Amino acid sequence: FTNIINALQALDKTYSNSEMVRKILRCLPRTWMPKVTAIEEAKNLNVLPLEDLLGSLMTHELSMQKKDVVEEKEKKKKKIVALKSSQTEDSEDDDDDEEL
Repeated sequence: FTNIINALQALDKTYSNSEMVRKILRCLPRTWMPKVTAIEEAKNLNVLPLEDLLGSLMTHELSMQKKDVVEEKEKKKKKIVALKSSQTEDSEDDDDDEEL
């Protein structure tokens, strides 16, 4: 994003900090919507520095990754125990059937 903004500045197209913050928030995937909503509600986007936004998003991403790792470890720890059933025939019942 920063590379694109810098290239645009070289072409005399500039964006305000507020516009850049809003563009980043709009382009985030749907899974990030709770975080986007929290940032929009808690902070004034007109004065929020781009660096603060990026720091907040990176912190959130790290915490989501840690949570995923913990969930994977918990899944591996849980063992599924399945019992195999078998049917055994009683030898006395077989003898009775043969006599009839």
